[in-house]
Amino acid sequence: MIEINLVPNVKQELIKAERVRSKVIAGAVFVGVASVGVVILLAFYVFGVQTARSILADNNITDKSKTLAAVPDLSKTLTIQNQLTKISSLNANKMIDSRVFDMLVAIIPPAPNDIQISDITIDSTTNTITINGQAANSYAAVEVFKKTIDGAKVKYTGSDASGIALATNISTNNTSYGEDTSEVKVLRFTISFTYAKELFSPSSTNVSVVVTTLGNVTDSYLGVPKNLFTDRAKDAVGGN
Repeated sequence: MIEINLVPNVKQELIKAERVRSKVIAGAVFVGVASVGVVILLAFYVFGVQTARSILADNNITDKSKTLAAVPDLSKTLTIQNQLTKISSLNANKMIDSRVFDMLVAIIPPAPNDIQISDITIDSTTNTITINGQAANSYAAVEVFKKTIDGAKVKYTGSDASGIALATNISTNNTSYGEDTSEVKVLRFTISFTYAKELFSPSSTNVSVVVTTLGNVTDSYLGVPKNLFTDRAKDAVGGN
């Protein structure tokens, strides 16, 4: 059989172009419809699902708030819980004031320079210890007490073998005579000094207070005021 193509080539190209255009338009329409669908789904999620979740969360918060509000003494409970969370840090920074008794055992002189303590105050803000007491041996005992404090050392794990000075800025004041409960004449006094922070620090372990008088432990040395003696003055420049 003989077939004769009666459609010109130009017409065939036009038909092909129209077919391609139809496919492109159909694809564009499909993509547009799909995009609109995606936008609708996103809008539904944002304005529907998210709004519903927000409402549920708000309702849940409201219900929990009502439950908490119904708890008796809620503010006290929260305060106690807040304080409990700070216990560890407070314990870590708490000064071990009980070491003051070991310090007193070390620095109170033996007889005949007996010292009786009436009260002791520890000021942790200024690192100061104030001791009020009385001495039957008058000024000599007080001077021995002061020198004993001056010669005391604090030793702890990690310190030098000689330790560190227990006290600085030692001062004696408010000295006056009085009578104790047995009507015995005594000298009342107040001694205050700045103590080494390592004495009560919780980071210091195996703390001990030792007393040294620089090798001189005689009663005459301890009883004589420390500022009584000094080096001989030098000759003035240009003097005769």
